[in-house]
Amino acid sequence: MKKIAILMLIISMVACSPKDDQESIKKQIAALKTKVIEANKEIKELQKKLDINSDSVKKAQGVPVKLLELRSMPFEHYFEANGKVEAVNDAFISPEMNGQVKKIYVKEGQRVKKGKVLLKLNTKLIESSIEEVKTGLDLAIDIYEKQKQLWDQGIGTEVQYLKAKNAKESLEKKLVTLKAQMDMSVIKAPFSGIVDDIFLKEGEMAAPGMQVIQMVDLSNVFISADISENYITNIKLGDSVLINFPSYPDFKLKAPVTMISNIINSQNRTFKIKLKVDNHDEILKPNILAILKIGDFHTDLAMVIPSIIMKQDTKGYFVFTVNKENSKTLANKVYIKPGVSYKNQTMIEQGLNEGNKVVVEGYNMLSNGAEVIVIK
Repeated sequence: MKKIAILMLIISMVACSPKDDQESIKKQIAALKTKVIEANKEIKELQKKLDINSDSVKKAQGVPVKLLELRSMPFEHYFEANGKVEAVNDAFISPEMNGQVKKIYVKEGQRVKKGKVLLKLNTKLIESSIEEVKTGLDLAIDIYEKQKQLWDQGIGTEVQYLKAKNAKESLEKKLVTLKAQMDMSVIKAPFSGIVDDIFLKEGEMAAPGMQVIQMVDLSNVFISADISENYITNIKLGDSVLINFPSYPDFKLKAPVTMISNIINSQNRTFKIKLKVDNHDEILKPNILAILKIGDFHTDLAMVIPSIIMKQDTKGYFVFTVNKENSKTLANKVYIKPGVSYKNQTMIEQGLNEGNKVVVEGYNMLSNGAEVIVIK
């Protein structure tokens, strides 16, 4: 800016006095350039003094840091696993015989009690067969009773008596079979719950193994999860597990481990665990995602530091503490042996003791022996 002002002054002088002597003007320009050079030299000297003073002030003050005084505290470590909600009673109900759907007695979403009739198949053919067998059975019973009376009196042959008896008993068993088939044509609720889905309509054909109705009981659910085999020694029956659900951010619960599988899945190297949970309000639905936090380590006394302050070099992990030497506070590089970490906190197994003050702010600007100034 100073150079520009001087040049503008020269131009102004030339413009204002176009008739001046050329030699005089050249001398004035040379004099002004000399002043510019001298001014620049003076500016550089002053800037050097300013930089020196700034470095001196910085060195005198040291690197500002904040400290954390270590105290023994409880420390827990958890690992997370994904699980899902499953209902103890969740069934696709199918008939035990072929037949046409005659009548559906329930609707989707309806609550039913165990034993409630859900659906009935067309049984006209079975009913006709029953009536036919009953008629034949009446005759067979009459013949048998008369043949028995004759046999008791010593009249007739044993073969005649046995044939009459066999005919009666055969029709009795056939009647029992037909009545059983009649019962099989009626589908009843196997447990109390909710009719979640109906897959057929009246008039359509049903067959054994075909999904006709889905029922679920939401009052009795559990959570299952596949856990890496690396944690197989860390989980025991009865261990308490923290559970939260992404679908219900405000809903959390604890539940014990009620089942641990004894088989490792060869495909993904996991084993299954189950947790029985209360679902009185029926808020949990089958197949909802659950996040399990399973504790695998706990101690009542531990040295714990923020994980971020740990640094590493060729010798290992280290942190900075501070020492007083004369009137100065100096940074001290301390090598440590870190243990498990959880939620950005790390337990220190070796290298730090209770009462040590570790640097938690300003550590990136430090070197071993650097002077520091502690700020609150």
